Amino acid sequence: MVYRDGSVESDPKNLPSGRLSRLSNLARVGLRSGATLLLSRDAESAAQHAAEVLGRLRGLAAKVGQMASYIDGFLPDAQRASYEVALSALRAAAPRSAPDAIVNTVEEELGAPLDRLFAEWQREPCASASIGQVHRARLFDGREVAVKVQHPGIDAAIDADLGNAAMLESLVGMFGPKALDTRRVFLEIAQRVREELDYTLEAQRQSQFARVHACDAAIRIPAVIGERSARRVLTSEFVEGESLDWAAQQAPELRRAYAETLWRFVFRGNLVGGLFNADPHPGNYLFRSDGAIAFLDFGCVQPIGIERLRAARKLHVAARRGDEAGFRAQSIAILGTRGGSYERAALAHARMSMEPLFTSPFHMTRAFVSQMVQNVVALKEQLYAKDKSFVAMPPGLLFMNRLQFGFYSVLARLDIPACYREAEEQLCREADLPGLTADSPD
Repeated sequence: MVYRDGSVESDPKNLPSGRLSRLSNLARVGLRSGATLLLSRDAESAAQHAAEVLGRLRGLAAKVGQMASYIDGFLPDAQRASYEVALSALRAAAPRSAPDAIVNTVEEELGAPLDRLFAEWQREPCASASIGQVHRARLFDGREVAVKVQHPGIDAAIDADLGNAAMLESLVGMFGPKALDTRRVFLEIAQRVREELDYTLEAQRQSQFARVHACDAAIRIPAVIGERSARRVLTSEFVEGESLDWAAQQAPELRRAYAETLWRFVFRGNLVGGLFNADPHPGNYLFRSDGAIAFLDFGCVQPIGIERLRAARKLHVAARRGDEAGFRAQSIAILGTRGGSYERAALAHARMSMEPLFTSPFHMTRAFVSQMVQNVVALKEQLYAKDKSFVAMPPGLLFMNRLQFGFYSVLARLDIPACYREAEEQLCREADLPGLTADSPD
């Protein structure tokens, strides 16, 4: 079945779940897309093929495609337009599971027939993503809700992807320098990804974020309906809003308000709540005409340990003060560098990433984000530097790049100068925690 938005219904039996079948599909995407990038021919056709295969595979494969569609610098400039158009379909509407299969999952997870669980149920999903899809429904007390249900078979598909990743990790570990610490990096990825399959954990984190942001009227986080949620089903109050593309066309004052609200959402979660949501997918933000933003999807969340949290707070204070020496010292402490060419490159990247706090107002642009991506490529080249100064990324920082690139790419789409330093000072004063504001003693 083809839906009005162009997405398709897929049979769960057709979802490739074996390691070899998924790996061969990915290899075909790589060969066809890679050849196109090299030869610069028929980029549109190759991009469409990549989107179709990644969407059919779902899981980790679809997530990679979604990220490629909106993170600036991820794709070569010559082919970027073709790939963004094709891969954007993965953001808006990934392939959908059959209605009967979804109903079976809901009834199995919640332990009752659908007509005893919901007064109304829309069989056609209102959204679909790499791991699950969302159905609109109504409770017996009249409340409208959004019910997120995992695609049947997605857990096996992700296990297969992680199995392939483990194989690749082993190969890299055999031939790459020990400093890369590929085993730890893989385990960190696997932990975060497997957590996304547990909607019970996501419900807890969604409620945590709601408490952290309860003081901010511009940030809306849907309430979880606990009695209609389980490991593969998550029910929340239904919220409405517009897309990032719509927001990017609004008046400058509204776009500026959106940008500063997004900054408060990310860094209140980080600096106050000790949590960061590492999935800054544009489809997870619903923009409202009154300036508020509704935030969805809390599956990929990483807690920040107390020592790292203290260092991060000091880092942000130094940036807002314009304290270059203090910022450098905290960056070294967080990154664990030990001098040499790698430290110089890492500190330059860290400094650039916090430019929105050093300079206010700051205009986030796509060129700026693209340069940040290129900086990370240059950091990886330091792996083989003659001075052997490379150090592996400390535990807990791996997903920070995903957050930063995705989040900054969203801000760049709004294309407006914004006062991020002042927005952060505001949230830090509201929190009233020692060491968070620029006028606090060290």
